[in-house]
Amino acid sequence: MSPSRPPRPVAPRPRPKPTSAPGGTSGGAAGRSTSEVPAQPRSPATSGSTATVGKPATASVPRTGPATGPATGPATGPVTGPATGTQRNVSTYSASGRRLSGGTVRPPVVSTTSVARFAERARARRTLARRQIYTIAGSVAAVLGLGWLLFVSPVLALDPDLVVVTGAGSVVAVDQVEKVVAARAGVPMPRLDTIAIRDEILDVPGVREARVMRDWPHGVSVTIVAREPVAAVPDGARFALLDMDGIQVGRVDAAPKGLPVVDVPVGDKRTLAAVLTVLEQLPDDLLADVRKVAAHTQDTVTMTLRDGVRVDWGSAARTPLKISVLSTILGSKAGKDVSVVDVSAPQLPVTR
Repeated sequence: MSPSRPPRPVAPRPRPKPTSAPGGTSGGAAGRSTSEVPAQPRSPATSGSTATVGKPATASVPRTGPATGPATGPATGPVTGPATGTQRNVSTYSASGRRLSGGTVRPPVVSTTSVARFAERARARRTLARRQIYTIAGSVAAVLGLGWLLFVSPVLALDPDLVVVTGAGSVVAVDQVEKVVAARAGVPMPRLDTIAIRDEILDVPGVREARVMRDWPHGVSVTIVAREPVAAVPDGARFALLDMDGIQVGRVDAAPKGLPVVDVPVGDKRTLAAVLTVLEQLPDDLLADVRKVAAHTQDTVTMTLRDGVRVDWGSAARTPLKISVLSTILGSKAGKDVSVVDVSAPQLPVTR
């Protein structure tokens, strides 16, 4: 039998007053209109509510007469049928007695046993672990794809036609510089070793300094500081062109116009360095007027100008002062007739 609500207590009906029997007598078995009988347990088939089995009802029920007394007890809601154990009608009331809601209440969808709860937690952990694995796998795949795109694929490969060389001057062969860069054609830009390219460019004759920069997405920019020749040194039947550091930047059959010819002892680096230091500090107009420079030691530098005037310079010390004194003498009226100017002691110049 399905569990049901406890029986509603029934109030006893009022007992009718006894009436007089014919003949003016009251009482007796014949004069009684009602009698009390002991209360019997109510059967589920004869009651609107189901009583608890095994517990007799305690209320007295009159045999005759309509039910005149109101039923007492708290009302908990109408019963629409026998309880099924899974659904029931419930009405909700507020503290003031106002009805708030009513209807069928379904059992909550939760696990009521420890085994089911443990299974739910295990499923949740497995779901979280799968999500983490998917996230990590996706991140690794994205990193690998990006790495392949940047370091392997030809998307950012070097194009030799996009190499730009500046600052070569007149002594650096631009095609040799471009050849060094073109050897890396097809290499992805992130893998391009600009330091190695710079070292190879410095080996090109006439290059003093070099700077290599990537020009995204496919080019390279090369900026060169060329070794400009400042002197031509006789070398057999030809002339070696030297820069201010004494580095040979080229060889020619004849001394270039406007470039002084340097006559120093072969292999004497100190004397050659003194001559080149003097030539480096000369202003452009005076340097263009120098035809020849000779020195036997580093303290006996002598220059011959293009008009035939000889200048005894001495050492490379105090060169700025010597330049000023020489320019003053040559610019004066007396300087038009001189053939020798000695500025080795610039405070006491000598002219002849």
